Amino acid sequence: MKRFILFWVVLLLLPVASFSETPEEKGLAIAMEADLRDNGFGDFTSQLKMVLRNRQGESSTRVIRNQTLEVEGDGDKSLIIFDNPRDVKGTAFLSFTHKVKNDDQWLFLPALKRVKRISSSNKSGSFMGSEFAYEDITSQEVEKYTYRWLRDEAYEGQSTFVIERDPVDPKSGYTRQVVWIDQAEYRPLKIEYYDRKNDRLKTLIYHGYQQYLGKFWRADRMEMVNHQTGKGTVLNWKDYKFKTGLTDRNFNKNSLKRVR
Repeated sequence: MKRFILFWVVLLLLPVASFSETPEEKGLAIAMEADLRDNGFGDFTSQLKMVLRNRQGESSTRVIRNQTLEVEGDGDKSLIIFDNPRDVKGTAFLSFTHKVKNDDQWLFLPALKRVKRISSSNKSGSFMGSEFAYEDITSQEVEKYTYRWLRDEAYEGQSTFVIERDPVDPKSGYTRQVVWIDQAEYRPLKIEYYDRKNDRLKTLIYHGYQQYLGKFWRADRMEMVNHQTGKGTVLNWKDYKFKTGLTDRNFNKNSLKRVR
């Protein structure tokens, strides 16, 4: 009888051992859940201030408008327009993010009165003098990375998953990124970026999350610090408005010159 009971105990435990997640599978599952929870927002607009800080602590501020359109089956479309100061007023950046191919990005420079296409080989370049690269400001599609769960740990009083994601694109400026994701809402709280030499390059920290439409979380402040240069950039977001009726017509590279 004891042998019979022991046999069934072992048999019941076998599927658990057979189907336990690998770190790669768990990391991917966490990323997919985070992506799933943000699906369905449709579109949104927002206002933000970009504060650039140099190594000496001196700062300058830029006033920006943003609009984003969710695209079913592909990455988001976004348009960023600079309103102040005068030397960048009218500059506009249009991005079509894709899940499995290179993103399409265009920059309109009013001083030159022309639209410049951003090469995929320049995705690691600085966006408008900030510590954010062009690849940082596109939607972070799941397919752009491979994943690995590292550990669970407490961060700022919250239980988090710590995962590593490695860019699939060999032209990325990063070898890997380490991401802290809160276990309650699956929001990114911190990201560490490692350069092509695998040295820590930058850290991005998210602050002041607010929930919209009872589902979608957006941070009020995003702070990027470059550990190698001592420079930093802060994005202060406000006036989020969702489901405003934006369509593909609002994201047309041929109309960049007419953006107001």
